[in-house]
Amino acid sequence: MAYALSMAELLTDPFTALPNLYRRFGPVSAVGAGPLRSVFLLGPEANRFLFANADLFRWREAFEPLVPVDGETALIVSDGADHQRRRKLVQPAFHRAQIAGYVRTMAAEADRVIDGWRPGAEVDLYQEFRRAIRRTTIRVLFGERLAADEPVVGRQLQVALDLLDQNPILQPVRRFLPSYRRAIEARARVESAVRAEIERRRTEDGDGSDVLTLLVHGRGENGSGLSDVEIVDQVISLIAAGYETTSAAMAWQFRALLLDSGHWRRVRDELPGDVSAEDLPRLSYLDGVVNETLRLFPPAAISVRWSAREFSFAGRRIPAGTQILLSPYVTHRLPEIWPDPLRFDPPRWDPDRPGYRKPAPHEFLPFGGGPHRCIGSTFATTELKVMLTRLVRRTSLRLLTTEATPTGLAAMRPKEGVPVRVLGVA
Repeated sequence: MAYALSMAELLTDPFTALPNLYRRFGPVSAVGAGPLRSVFLLGPEANRFLFANADLFRWREAFEPLVPVDGETALIVSDGADHQRRRKLVQPAFHRAQIAGYVRTMAAEADRVIDGWRPGAEVDLYQEFRRAIRRTTIRVLFGERLAADEPVVGRQLQVALDLLDQNPILQPVRRFLPSYRRAIEARARVESAVRAEIERRRTEDGDGSDVLTLLVHGRGENGSGLSDVEIVDQVISLIAAGYETTSAAMAWQFRALLLDSGHWRRVRDELPGDVSAEDLPRLSYLDGVVNETLRLFPPAAISVRWSAREFSFAGRRIPAGTQILLSPYVTHRLPEIWPDPLRFDPPRWDPDRPGYRKPAPHEFLPFGGGPHRCIGSTFATTELKVMLTRLVRRTSLRLLTTEATPTGLAAMRPKEGVPVRVLGVA
């Protein structure tokens, strides 16, 4: 009966059910039966075990729901040598020095949104900055020509991304749903635009200035490059991941600061003016705001693995071929790790604060861990910081509702968005 109740809760209110599972059953719990059976490994020690024993798990089956959006060869659905080869060719575009060059574009896209507001207007910060993040991602990673197609690309990708909002417990039956066919068709239209840009890049000299150039002209250690299918999959998956999860975190970040004007003022007072890439590492309160947002509202509330062979954890035997689910959301809200865990408290990240303890990788994992840790983590946190500085510097806003219902397990976001009234724009 407890398992049946947990299944019902997970399907209807996962953000309440997940912590309940951990409190009631500890680090290991089984939910469902037959093809819908899943095993949850929850809490810091479960995370530590998963990251330290990557060979026990497969990604391909676990992330099969992403294939309609990301493609068969995207990094997140790749394993083993293929994953390593593809990641090496993409990684240079996400080095810190490279990302520093993206800051100006990130700020410009935030300003582009704000420039369209007038005092008295009501806007949804989530939707407004979602477009800004999507356009930034396409511009800096894949160039201005593809960015010109951003409205079309965004509409089609959203059809595919809607598929990912379905609960992962329903994965075995997902491909039989009408939404699956719609996602495939929408993804094909995005692929057509990306392939056209790839063909143009092949006739140009590669200067290594963006990810697409690196993917088209890059070569691995053995001199081989990526196939067109591989390039298309990396482009689409990076666009989707680059704005879907970051915009979700951005929404919670904005909402948290508008709920407590003290946070808003402290971020504003810390800013030196127009923030440059060199300024970002020195903005400690801003850094705390971003980390605290990712702690309380990790975009991927649940992550998935598939057991490659039988193993045991916490005295429980887990058969091969089992869907394994872990949850940063649960770990990030445990009082044994985080004092007053539900409080939005940016100073908890200040190393000079009495009692400060840097969390271990298995305690703070908004970008996952192990060999599949999100390749764009630094890009995402930089974007969160830069766009927040522009909003705080240039606007005065009032939140129109204090209610917020989380929705979306692949990218947890406020269901109602972040509606605000614009009081002033500089």
